[in-house]
Amino acid sequence: MDAICDLSKGPWKLLKICEITIALKGIGKSGRLQASPSHLLAPMLLRQSTKAAASAHRHRWDPVTGTTNNQQKFLGRVTTETQKGISSKLRARNSLAVRCVGTVCGLQDETVNQSCLCAFSHKLANRLISSRDSTINMTFNCHDIFGAQLNRFPMNISLWKLLISPLVLLPITSTVTDWAAAQSTKRNFGPVFEEQPRNTLYPEGSAEGRVTLSCHVRASPPSTYRWKVNGTEVNIEGDSRYSLVGGNLVISNPTRSKDPGSYQCLATNTFGTVISKETFLRFGYLSQFSTEERDPVKVPEGVGVMLPCNAPPHYPGPSYRWFIDEIPNFITPDNRHFISQVTGNLYIANTKASDAGAHSCYLTSHIDYATTSVFSKPIPLAVQSVGEARPHSPHIRVKFPSETYTLAGQSLNLECFAFGNPVPAIKWRKLDGLLPPKILRSINEPILHVPDVQFEDEGVYECEAENAKGKDSTQGRIIVHAQPEWLQIISDTEADIGSNLWWKCAAAGKPRPICRWLRNGLSLTSKSRLDVNNCALKVSRLALEDSGMYQCVAENKHGTIYANAELKVQAFRPDFQSNSVKRLIPAARGGEVLIECRPRSAPKPSIFWSKGTEILSNNTRMTITPDGTLRIWNISRADEGKYTCFAENFLGKANSTGIVSVRDATKITLAPSNADINLGEDVILQCHASHDPTMDLTFTWSVNESPIDFDIMAEHFQRVSTRETIGDLKITNVQLKHSGRYTCTAQTVVDSAHASGTLVVRGPPGPPGGVVGKEINDSSVLLSWSRGYDNHSPIGRYIIQARTSLSDEWKSVRTAPQQIEGNAESAWVTNLIPWMDYEFRVTAKNILGTGDPSLPSQTIRTKEAAPTVAPSSISGGGGDRHEVTMLWAPVPREYHNGEGFGYIVTFRKEGTKEWKNAKVLGSESSRYVYQNETIAPYSRFEVRVMAFNSKGQGPYSQTAIIYSAEEEPSVAPSGVTASSLSSSEIEVSWKPVGPVTMNGILLGYEIRYWRENDKEASADRVRTPGLETSARVPGLKPSTLYHVEVRAYNSAGSGPSTRSTTVVTKKAPPNRPPSKISWKSFGSWVRIKWDHVKAFENESTVDGYKVLYKNEDQSAIKIIETNKNSVQLPLPDDMSYLVVIRASGEGGDGAAAKIRISKSSGTSMMVDNSGIQVLHNVLFTAIVTLTAIGCLEL
Repeated sequence: MDAICDLSKGPWKLLKICEITIALKGIGKSGRLQASPSHLLAPMLLRQSTKAAASAHRHRWDPVTGTTNNQQKFLGRVTTETQKGISSKLRARNSLAVRCVGTVCGLQDETVNQSCLCAFSHKLANRLISSRDSTINMTFNCHDIFGAQLNRFPMNISLWKLLISPLVLLPITSTVTDWAAAQSTKRNFGPVFEEQPRNTLYPEGSAEGRVTLSCHVRASPPSTYRWKVNGTEVNIEGDSRYSLVGGNLVISNPTRSKDPGSYQCLATNTFGTVISKETFLRFGYLSQFSTEERDPVKVPEGVGVMLPCNAPPHYPGPSYRWFIDEIPNFITPDNRHFISQVTGNLYIANTKASDAGAHSCYLTSHIDYATTSVFSKPIPLAVQSVGEARPHSPHIRVKFPSETYTLAGQSLNLECFAFGNPVPAIKWRKLDGLLPPKILRSINEPILHVPDVQFEDEGVYECEAENAKGKDSTQGRIIVHAQPEWLQIISDTEADIGSNLWWKCAAAGKPRPICRWLRNGLSLTSKSRLDVNNCALKVSRLALEDSGMYQCVAENKHGTIYANAELKVQAFRPDFQSNSVKRLIPAARGGEVLIECRPRSAPKPSIFWSKGTEILSNNTRMTITPDGTLRIWNISRADEGKYTCFAENFLGKANSTGIVSVRDATKITLAPSNADINLGEDVILQCHASHDPTMDLTFTWSVNESPIDFDIMAEHFQRVSTRETIGDLKITNVQLKHSGRYTCTAQTVVDSAHASGTLVVRGPPGPPGGVVGKEINDSSVLLSWSRGYDNHSPIGRYIIQARTSLSDEWKSVRTAPQQIEGNAESAWVTNLIPWMDYEFRVTAKNILGTGDPSLPSQTIRTKEAAPTVAPSSISGGGGDRHEVTMLWAPVPREYHNGEGFGYIVTFRKEGTKEWKNAKVLGSESSRYVYQNETIAPYSRFEVRVMAFNSKGQGPYSQTAIIYSAEEEPSVAPSGVTASSLSSSEIEVSWKPVGPVTMNGILLGYEIRYWRENDKEASADRVRTPGLETSARVPGLKPSTLYHVEVRAYNSAGSGPSTRSTTVVTKKAPPNRPPSKISWKSFGSWVRIKWDHVKAFENESTVDGYKVLYKNEDQSAIKIIETNKNSVQLPLPDDMSYLVVIRASGEGGDGAAAKIRISKSSGTSMMVDNSGIQVLHNVLFTAIVTLTAIGCLEL
């Protein structure tokens, strides 16, 4: 397109480049109208030379004809030439299209010169069209100076109206002018990301068959999209697997061999190009385990073992589990079992017989909503029995790395697990600081979970495994890095042509991010007018071609971030439309006035002022500031009048006028007076004023130059009067912070006046300042401070408080002198704990109260001293043979008194003179084990413990008696006898072992018994508590020979067994219940009879019968024993009774017969027992209860 506006001359401004297409409908060969469709013919371009155009635009615009005088001559020539080309078209077609290209130019008031329209309407239409019914279809396609399409402007016009008068062109010109002005204010902009692609994990082999990477921008005009993969542009048209849906990239049938990598979206419109952040497409997969058989593993009982998982290839990391033999026998991790989520290996701290079996590793992968699991071939684990497993010290087998790198904000797991017998206890600590509270929940777990890692979590961490045999530890450092994060970003900027641009972005991260710059998606380097210096960009002498989309890119090895902004370089003449000089400018007599002149202009214009026809310049009462503002002092009536601001740059000039009107000045007639009050009282500050009656007067208040907001501060500040000339201020419940200088300002739109008064508030003293320690001893510190505000009341005395690093509570401390006078600025703090971190603060008091405390001092650590507190809770005992285990409660931190803290354990066997000493390091230590083969079992030892540090030793604790480890009893009981009580129970008795042979505290005796044909190894056990010398063994088989032996036991185990003795249980009781039961009631009695029960050969002889009965409505049960086959029972009430009858003998009680008896029934015979099952259950429970009571009585 040809631009015909000469920007270097005249006041014209380049607004838009317009293409106007005009189609004529209904033109026939004879000039008569014919109905036919309209279509556009091949356009003919009407051009005018740049020189002629510049000449035309320099002349005055004619609002009637729409042209200049020179343009009318020019257009006549153009249309005459164009007519020749058009006439040849009319002979072949019944419609016509004329296309002319030119610029739309206008003055500062946005008046539009549509030269193409005028040329057609005045000349061409009159020559070609003679019918009143012909119409013109016109379409304006306009572009801004950067080539971006703004809009299409269609118009239908009846041509006959154009022939009536040139005046009819005014509505057309006006319409076009309004449209062009509206389009000039419509905001177009470059691409702005609303959705950027995100990292995507695609399950390999997914049934979906495609993956979508999202990208969407907001832009005007709309953007087009491109994509890059691994830095190479995606050939969307050349590869059918790729397609664009909006801005989204859709990949059909993605494969792990072709498609993984880094993807970026590029969006482009006429303003420039932006490129998205990098996103990664990865494929999730989980392969199968190897089908090879796993080698079996053999391990002695009590020894730790590791079973490898050997996971197959996979992504991302799966979760690991193990099962034994078959699913779902999954192993539950506990203090003995550990499954590493790093390697998948299974660790067992010490094996037991129950651990034997076929162990398989089970992997589960979670990808989106899909879950996949595979498991390995089993590893046969055989656990060899070795009797009693020997204890051994911990050995850490799962160690976390010596250096672990993690990103801030993520979670971190450290693994630590040890073999050992007994199972070692895990404890975590941070060697260079305290463990954060957020991880204390896992301090004793094999996995230390650190959520939301921050930089303060950096440091050296130690895992310690400890059991009764010793300890082991491992250490590693956590190093926290961070992805880039913006501290400062760039923003959209409009800059004047020829000016300089400075852009700076800043990002935090670890390692420190470096920056690079992009313009329209391409890298920028320093050259010519460009200066690229890491995160700073400078563009000198901006030109139109510098406009575009800019991106600052900050990156380190953990990520990349983008900050986007659009630069628009502007070039236009001065314009007052949006910011003209204020039309009416009131000013106060004797005051001053500021008249701003701020036209919209690029580049910045030159400005000068005039009053009427007089050009203004700087003098003693008048100044024009660098930004173009006119300032006038000491206003008088003579200064009234019209003031005009003129603005001009190389593209044109403009002006704007305002009128200055002079008014009476505002004055304070009653100023606020000084006031002196106490804390909590009320006060009124007065303020009255006079002003020009033609204007409104308002009052504002400020204190110490800070405005008072009466809505926000209504609790203390209120206005007193509603009269316009009175602005009194009331302050209620005055606080110390309300002291200060109060200023009342009376103001109108023209001027203001102010007056001030001082308010003094007396109250408790303010906080002292600068609390520091001058001299530091082990139990005292000399503090000094500076006096705070006394708040207009003398300070009476000071109070000193302290807190330690172990508590947040502030406590008053002892001082020397005890009472610190108000004029003092130092004092000794006494009775402090040595080697303790303290913070101190000082509070002042006067007759009006106690003030706020000072800020805490810096942490002050007292000097070291020897310990003064002895360990407590001395105890011990237990352990392995030939050992003395000594325990104590660790001394709290506040009593360590120095570094190098530990314990000295002093002990001796009771009755000996020589004391033995052992030194135990570590403030958290709480046990010492002394081993010596000469130590007899359960020997008495005298033990005492003292603390020590680098400064010396503390006092001993009280002496405690501790026993050495017990051993199993060395002698078996004697005189063991066994007798049969029934078919299922025997009684065993023995003589106790002697005290010397107990080797400890006797816990009781253990009875072992087994049947004649069973192996002794399968013997059952019954243990008796305490010093019992007999016990019953229930649950035996009838008529069976049992072997029985007895041994004593204590906490160390069981001693030797006696020689076994034998006993035969009695025959089983009769299995048949009494039958043919009948009863007969007479008076208050009932007589019950039954047939005798005959025992079989393998059953014990029937010696008698037991009859149990109870009232149906009562719980009390009564028992009658008889050797006859009848019984007489009392039946005083007319109620039902429940009765159970059993045969009994030496083998016990036989089967039961159950009946229900009612006095009203007279004589009856039992036929069926099924209806009284409830009675059987109740009476059976009663029999068991009574039998148990009888055993206890025996």
